[in-house]
Amino acid sequence: MAQWIGYMVSIRCANNLGTFQGEILSATNSVITLTKAFCEGFPCKESEVQIRANNIIDLKLIDKQTDNSEAERSTVTIAKPIAKRAGRTHSTSDVHNASFNKLSNSNGGHVHNKTKPIDIEINNKPSSESLSGSYKNNTPNKRDKGKGKWIKGWKDEECFGSPLDQSNINKDFDFEKNLALFNKQAIWDEINSQRPDLVKPGDNKKPTKYRHDENVIATLPTTYRQITVPRQDFCEYVTDDGLIIPSISRPLRKKLWEVADRVGLSSEKRIELIGRAATEISIQLLGGGHRLNPHNTHQWPTVVVLCGPHRQGAMGVNTARQLASHGVETIVYTVSMDAPIMKKEVSLYMLTKNRVLNQVSDLPNVPDLIIVALCEDTEHPKHYPLLAEWVRKNKAPVLALDPPTAGTPGITPKFSLLPVLPLPHSSNNGKLYLCNLGFPVDIFNEVGIKYKSPFGPKFVIPLHPRDE
Repeated sequence: MAQWIGYMVSIRCANNLGTFQGEILSATNSVITLTKAFCEGFPCKESEVQIRANNIIDLKLIDKQTDNSEAERSTVTIAKPIAKRAGRTHSTSDVHNASFNKLSNSNGGHVHNKTKPIDIEINNKPSSESLSGSYKNNTPNKRDKGKGKWIKGWKDEECFGSPLDQSNINKDFDFEKNLALFNKQAIWDEINSQRPDLVKPGDNKKPTKYRHDENVIATLPTTYRQITVPRQDFCEYVTDDGLIIPSISRPLRKKLWEVADRVGLSSEKRIELIGRAATEISIQLLGGGHRLNPHNTHQWPTVVVLCGPHRQGAMGVNTARQLASHGVETIVYTVSMDAPIMKKEVSLYMLTKNRVLNQVSDLPNVPDLIIVALCEDTEHPKHYPLLAEWVRKNKAPVLALDPPTAGTPGITPKFSLLPVLPLPHSSNNGKLYLCNLGFPVDIFNEVGIKYKSPFGPKFVIPLHPRDE
């Protein structure tokens, strides 16, 4: 046995002792002593390791180690164990034409042919953290796998160094037990304590939901004033662009109508422009292009226009005629058509072949939109309460054309359309819209109003009450 002293050896032991590699320091028929020993690839803490012969299952000899005492770092050559393949009783190496040596011991262990060495460079201190090395991979490639050379035992030993323990893998993982170890509330409390400016613990107030066109940050819009009136004793409004629109008194608006009539903007032209603006709003309330589509004839809308014998009534009849030109079915209700301002508009509307009614009982039950163009009728008081009752019973939206400032008695419109400049309207008139009648600036200058158009690219703009 003395002839093997100084050789590197790889010994696989029984009883789960593992595989040892190292230099043979001494050898007898019963005990082999190793120095610079490794167990399962990790350096052993002891300087010498003794292995009894009855524990040896397999033994492989490697080239003899040469001394190099002057080097600070030593290189130990370790054989890579190769698993037994099917049909063979012993392990083989990848080195061809190697000499085959056999060593007999007490338990019949074998020393096989010299294997291809694996160089692992370690520090002088036998520590696992200082271990570094290069490993030559002998894992079969895809070509060998296709030829049936990929053997399960070989794969496990190549990857993990020892066969897998299937009993541990098949054990179920207790998710509930491990989840209970995680205290989520403590984590949230710690986060909240670190971010007091953003997260307020204990604040259970339901968060506000915003639409796509609303500001998340509550800020006051920037306001600009480009319209001034001679005497501002009334409320003010603001547009979506932040322009301030002052309200005017009824006498001041009457002066505007008088100057407009004198320069050629007659009442008929103003009625036509208001009818056009009311038509634009009505089409949007009816659904726009999605509803007024030739392919949706089964969903064609119906609009009821309630008209009084005055200027607002003429606006309503004009709106009905323009809606009929878009294909909308319109029904005009009017008590009297004898008023001079109504005759021309009604005669034009009759050419549309749509209906004109004068009985409340004949009105449809479910219209899509109701346009209110009336004031409280003092000449026909018995009809007005019936109209107000009919409007309240319907769920259709209501659009009022230039309503009284205090609101239409008995009727609460959802929208109201106002001409040129608004009067100081109450909240009973719903959401306010301002219509552009195309007045030249000299008309405003003549009545003492400094005016610059707030409409921009639009013909109708919404007004919002200005909060002081």
